[in-house]
Amino acid sequence: MAGRRILLINPNSNEATTAMMVAIARSAAGDGFDIVGATATRAPTMIVSADALAAAAPEVEEIARANSCECDGIIVAAFGDPGLAGIKAAMKPLAVGIGESAMLEAGENGRRFGVATTTPLLKAKIDALPDTLGLRSLYTGTRFADGDPQDLMRDPLLLRAALAAAVEACIAQDGAEAVVIGGGPLGEAARALQPMFTVPVVAPIPAAVRRIIRLVTA
Repeated sequence: MAGRRILLINPNSNEATTAMMVAIARSAAGDGFDIVGATATRAPTMIVSADALAAAAPEVEEIARANSCECDGIIVAAFGDPGLAGIKAAMKPLAVGIGESAMLEAGENGRRFGVATTTPLLKAKIDALPDTLGLRSLYTGTRFADGDPQDLMRDPLLLRAALAAAVEACIAQDGAEAVVIGGGPLGEAARALQPMFTVPVVAPIPAAVRRIIRLVTA
């Protein structure tokens, strides 16, 4: 198992976000895995719309292709999993997205799950993912934090409080038995929210790490 290298691709063009996500991924992976980050340069600093998500896919695939000989697995670290289908279809390394990984983990053993996030313009993309994964019957919907996504990201305490309210709505109003925090840049907030609730709060980066490790060590 020593020497397994996992490439985490941040489709958002924010180096600080990449560093944060790589740190979370490394803590989830433990020993025996070398997790390295790569950051997109053509995307916005935070992808908040369906158009930006779609536009990110080609660069994600380019980054994966450029590094495919040097890694055993790839994590696409934006919740809409841009470029993931192309990587899976055309490249040798095993690849997962944080969106698919988090939803698959949340829906284990038939659990009903919702998503709490900050990007209402991505609602249609998020709603489509459970269909792709065969989880439609378990999906209770997505709740969005109040406030502009960019403003929330600049204030960690405000972000945590707004996301907590969205998680509570998933549980109390929609009947979710697990809640996914929908976004790579929300990784630190996801970790802080987990102890606040009795139902599982699924952080997407650790979920993706657990999944890629299972795949590359199978």
